[in-house]
Amino acid sequence: MKKKATIYDIAKELNITVSTVSRALNNFSTISDATKKAVFETAKKLNYSPNRLASSLKSGKTHTIGVIVPSMEIHFFAVVIHSIEQVLKDNGYRILLYQSSESVENEINGVKTLLEAQVDGIIASMSLETEDTSHFQVLKKQQKPLVLFDRVDENLNVPTVTLDDYKAGYLATKHLIDQGYKNIAFVTTVHQNSIFGNRVKGYKAALADHQLEIKESQIIYGGLSIKDGRYGADKLMRAEDRPDAIIAGDDYTALGVIKKLKELELTPPEIGVIGFANETFSGFITPNLSTIDQQASKMGVACAQSFINMIASENPYKKIEHTVIEPLVIVRQSTSK
Repeated sequence: MKKKATIYDIAKELNITVSTVSRALNNFSTISDATKKAVFETAKKLNYSPNRLASSLKSGKTHTIGVIVPSMEIHFFAVVIHSIEQVLKDNGYRILLYQSSESVENEINGVKTLLEAQVDGIIASMSLETEDTSHFQVLKKQQKPLVLFDRVDENLNVPTVTLDDYKAGYLATKHLIDQGYKNIAFVTTVHQNSIFGNRVKGYKAALADHQLEIKESQIIYGGLSIKDGRYGADKLMRAEDRPDAIIAGDDYTALGVIKKLKELELTPPEIGVIGFANETFSGFITPNLSTIDQQASKMGVACAQSFINMIASENPYKKIEHTVIEPLVIVRQSTSK
């Protein structure tokens, strides 16, 4: 029976150290592309396959990171994941992805499943349903890194990467005011996640700073979907005091708002509409949608870097980092009078 090739065989074949072979196979950024290519070609020639179980037993690490997101259908989360994966890959880590589908029960199962898979830690964005975050506490008890992004719970006292959501709500409202809109409504989610509450606070502050009345009846609480956007717009436009602009909780909700307005023959920017997230479709619908860009790529890089800092520390929770990303206003036809 032919003996199975090892990293020692690869090292001998190339006349390099075993540690260099190991780093090359794990795609460490400190190893040159030429060396990586030689190692991978030799590994293929020798039919080498890594024994990840033995490696993890020896080091106590699997070099696998769990990532939990509410939905892969949302472009924002897809971009964050891509950036996380690129940075972690350069540092020798792989990711295991779990989708909660906005369900706290799924999220709890996701944490359990990923820990059973022996991940070295988890990067997560909470579901809309999540209020009790005790299921994340097990990572802290095991001294495994946990980084929360976008939707977070400050009470967990773990590293976070978030948008300045108060500023995002403020900028969205100020942009509409600067365009000449005076009676601005908000269609958002009923769920009490801090990011959505902070956006509403920013909206109210911008109205107050510009001496415009804050009308609680014009803040519609529901879900975040095309259906919810249609419902919110219909309710607002049937009211006696109709708004002249609508902020939507995300771009999908904004799309629903635009669809309903068109049915009522009130095509934006006649009624201004702005969303959040800068989804791919936002620039291609008619009229194309003004939105708040949450800088998903920057958020993903910051998440991965925060994780790397934690994994390198003997006590990952000794220094808690909170990274705040600046929002950007993307101006398109739906608010351009």
